[in-house]
Amino acid sequence: MMQSRSFLTLWTLAVLAATSAFVLFLALRVRSVELGYELGESHAKVARLREVKRVLELELASHRTPERVDLVARVLLGMDAPSADRILPAGSQPEVDDEEEEPLAAAGSGDRDE
Repeated sequence: MMQSRSFLTLWTLAVLAATSAFVLFLALRVRSVELGYELGESHAKVARLREVKRVLELELASHRTPERVDLVARVLLGMDAPSADRILPAGSQPEVDDEEEEPLAAAGSGDRDE
């Protein structure tokens, strides 16, 4: 009788241990699948954000071109090139010594082909 009681106790403990291990395995497996879905969503979000970044960088580059700036200034802001009467001198011409002027004039006249 004592042997059957110890067998029953050990059998119950074995069944409880196996059941506990199976439940733990299922819980870990479910969590693993959930994390896999979250990882997939995160990868998709990163891909979308990279695409948005690429588009914004292209748009920024197009806004920095002189043609784009000129177009915005003329069309949206109504700007135009200033007429000659609107250009004011900023001050008098700087005085240059005759000694410094000659080498500059000689060097500058030889380089121009216009």
